[in-house]
Amino acid sequence: MWILGRKGPSGFSACSTAEQVTQGIDATGLTAIVTGASSGIGTETARVLALHGVHVIMAVRNVDSGRKVKEAILKEKPEAKIDVMELDLGSMESVRKFASEYKSSGLPLNLLINNAGVMAPPFMLTQDNIELQFGTNHIGHFLLTNLLLETMKSTARESQKEGRIVNLSSEGHRYAYREGIRFDKINDESSYSTIYAYGQSKLANVLHANELARRLKVIGFDFFLATGLVPKAYAIVARRACSTPSTDYLPLEVRSPFTMHPKGSSRAFCFIARGLKAALWPSSWGERKKVWEITANSLHPGAIATNLLRHHSFIDGLVNLVGKYLLKNVPQGAATTCYVALHPQVKGVSGEYFSDSNIAKPSSLSQDAELAKKLWDFSVTLTDPK
Repeated sequence: MWILGRKGPSGFSACSTAEQVTQGIDATGLTAIVTGASSGIGTETARVLALHGVHVIMAVRNVDSGRKVKEAILKEKPEAKIDVMELDLGSMESVRKFASEYKSSGLPLNLLINNAGVMAPPFMLTQDNIELQFGTNHIGHFLLTNLLLETMKSTARESQKEGRIVNLSSEGHRYAYREGIRFDKINDESSYSTIYAYGQSKLANVLHANELARRLKVIGFDFFLATGLVPKAYAIVARRACSTPSTDYLPLEVRSPFTMHPKGSSRAFCFIARGLKAALWPSSWGERKKVWEITANSLHPGAIATNLLRHHSFIDGLVNLVGKYLLKNVPQGAATTCYVALHPQVKGVSGEYFSDSNIAKPSSLSQDAELAKKLWDFSVTLTDPK
């Protein structure tokens, strides 16, 4: 149990537990998917969300273990809404099957908590022949998120409630390979390092959340398109003006003199876009955050004594011996996840990295927009069913 740490701006610290950071929050009516919910902080996350009224779908590889967790939660709160579905993030076929079944169920989706992961195993490949840590920790969640994104958008619009995507990363993201993501050596066994490969996958989690946040940022301007408050062409120009510097991926829905100009080729376009941005998104609005339909953030749960180190028996034994004095316990480890998923302080916050239930500063590499875009394109290629 971690006993040190000062409270941050949020009012919470490394000592705070998942129940403490969500105290008094009524989340009735929300639906959440929690991957890896059959053990560790995934179990605690599912439990605490359920206690606050969230309908929790436990996406787990071991369904029997998941059912035991469900039974334990129902004993604590008989009226809890909780279901178990099979998901193996190391298999794209399994991810697609899960997403298809989920969409067929007709359930809404407010919260997607990408929690599951593996840490520092010996070199292995997923069922799709991708290095296990990168394939499970990043690619599986990347595909799952993309397949469920439309469901989240629909839920946000129909419920008028912000959707939240939460990627569990780690401070280990600072200890990736020197180049960050080894795009041309993902499966290179000869230079494989258990720790650097883990860091690479955790860096990918932060980059994924950041790029997703940038792409989702433009969704708010669809409000203007839907309501017809301004001409369609002008709304799209404003949306582009408020997007990231890299707008090549944005669809041009209207052929007009404004939208046809290549990026950076027209001063007139920039002038008009900035004017429309100011008109449609005035800085005086205290509720600018309302344009977010879905947010995406990443986090470090803390150093926790869980079964992630099962592939390193000596280290795992040492952790179990001293962990109760120097590491967070599971309720503390799940705190930041539950905070980012439910707390009203996080409303409208996107593209941030959290630690100890407060916004923290990630590595400079994780904030590289070009690297994030490259990883996105690389991940799309890997998940393409061909």
